Amino acid sequence: MKLSKAQVWSFVHRERARLADDLATLPDKAWTTPSLCPGWDVHDVLAHLVDTAKTSRIGFARRMLFARFDFDGDNAFGVRRERRAEPRDTVEALRAVVPLTLTPLAPRPTRLVEAIVHGEDIRRPLGITASYDCTAVTAALAHQVRTTMAMGGGRERVERVRLVATDCDFATGSGDEVRARAIDLLLAVSGRGVGAQAFDGPGTSRLTEV
Repeated sequence: MKLSKAQVWSFVHRERARLADDLATLPDKAWTTPSLCPGWDVHDVLAHLVDTAKTSRIGFARRMLFARFDFDGDNAFGVRRERRAEPRDTVEALRAVVPLTLTPLAPRPTRLVEAIVHGEDIRRPLGITASYDCTAVTAALAHQVRTTMAMGGGRERVERVRLVATDCDFATGSGDEVRARAIDLLLAVSGRGVGAQAFDGPGTSRLTEV
């Protein structure tokens, strides 16, 4: 199901607010917990979410020119800019950007990927569980299986693999089947380390090679 612009932003706004609520009482020592993003702790990922929420199409183009089209370098700069000395101030910065509808030059479903995957990048290492709307997760997953790894997707990871969600109405691809919750499929396709125990089927080993 293709979501409308209004539906995408409604979901993103809810996710920003929900993540801020989840992190509001996080103990100080927990903020240095490594996230699912290699090289970033959970505070870094939170700062990245603030940064991307404040990035417009024109702003993104200017930043790319400044960074000489180094996406990783630009992301690192954005994290440094938005990461506050006190993590709770970064949480409040996320609350402040909840209603924004700015976006870099990217397809609309990437806003769903950003909200869901980075939310799990933070939550899972902290032991925080969350449920997600099937429509939003499967829209994000459909985008990721069509998008190359070079562009932030996971198309190469699902070659000769059939993905079947066990909790949502979603199936795609052909080849060795992998069955799992839609959120776990989304994370694996997006290159996140998800334990093999979350999956079932002969295609598991191919999908979970990160």
